[in-house]
Amino acid sequence: MYSIKQVQLISGLPASTLRYYEKEGILPEISRDGGGRRSYTEEQMDWLRFVMAMKDTGMTIEEIKTYLELALKGEDTIQERRDFLVLHKEKVEDQMAQTQNNMEKIIQKIAFYDLVVMGKSIY
Repeated sequence: MYSIKQVQLISGLPASTLRYYEKEGILPEISRDGGGRRSYTEEQMDWLRFVMAMKDTGMTIEEIKTYLELALKGEDTIQERRDFLVLHKEKVEDQMAQTQNNMEKIIQKIAFYDLVVMGKSIY
């Protein structure tokens, strides 16, 4: 079991974000110890890591809730969950391609400035 302080250290997320995720229902069933402090299981930590990965790749809280609702319905939704993640993966791939395209433009501009700084004529 992990305290909220330990989860903060492990995940890098502030306690306010953890409480928000709990309030929004994307960190469900967080138990409390005798003193009323949150206590996280290893399974909840794994789920939190998944949530963080999805957030880092642009998935919204609402989309994460939708995915969780499907997961909570059990094995009957495996195909739906797979399809959901395939669509998200495609969005991420599109974003990565656009980022790579933008990176190439940045590299070209840096190369242009390198020539100018070295005193090379560009015209």
